[in-house]
Amino acid sequence: MPFLHSTPINHPMNLDFKQIFLNDLDWSFVIEIVLRTLIMFSLILIFLRLSGKKGIRQLSIFEVAIIIALGSAAGDPMFTSDNAILPAFLVFVTILLFYRLITWIAARNEGFERILEGEPIYIIEEGMFALIKSSDHTYAKDEFFSEMRQQNIEHVGQVQTALLETSGNVSFFYYEDDQVKPGLPILPKVYQQKSKDIQEPGDYACTTCGNVEHITTRQHTCGRCEETEWVRAIHTLRRT
Repeated sequence: MPFLHSTPINHPMNLDFKQIFLNDLDWSFVIEIVLRTLIMFSLILIFLRLSGKKGIRQLSIFEVAIIIALGSAAGDPMFTSDNAILPAFLVFVTILLFYRLITWIAARNEGFERILEGEPIYIIEEGMFALIKSSDHTYAKDEFFSEMRQQNIEHVGQVQTALLETSGNVSFFYYEDDQVKPGLPILPKVYQQKSKDIQEPGDYACTTCGNVEHITTRQHTCGRCEETEWVRAIHTLRRT
């Protein structure tokens, strides 16, 4: 019976770093890659300047989609010799003209602008979390608490209104010091004392909606959102 020779299988750990990093790189093309990259990156910067935007946080979902499209159009011509720069430039011009057309229509039609940009969402009203439908709620509580702490907010009762803008920024409107209410604490060590078992009577804030109630029983259901987890409310003034 003839001896069968099997083809050796490379072990997964036998990595060919030359293949990974260089492959069949033509060194004469390196300078061209640098030049192509500089040109395409410059086109992206020019487009952003022509759009009138000052920063990423000002971009809407529509504009983020355009940036992704620009990145796709710019990527291949940077390092692929088969892709010329002129077609990518035409893509840039088309996107810019389309963007200008859309923004022109949006400036003259509020309904179209709402569809395109969305609407601000109320997160806090009257010192409590707004009861937002689950389909509209895309802002994680931890993320929002972090945003509040960066604004020197210690508890929800210091805030009269908070809005999640279409740009992703959060706008806060504060109570005057003499109007601050007891509220849900957002500092981690205090908030982590939350429990469904009330140890002693006092003012407690619902961890779900921020509603504050005076509780005297060991178990209590929130009269606003019907949840049962509480943390002792605090009534400190905002430090500015």
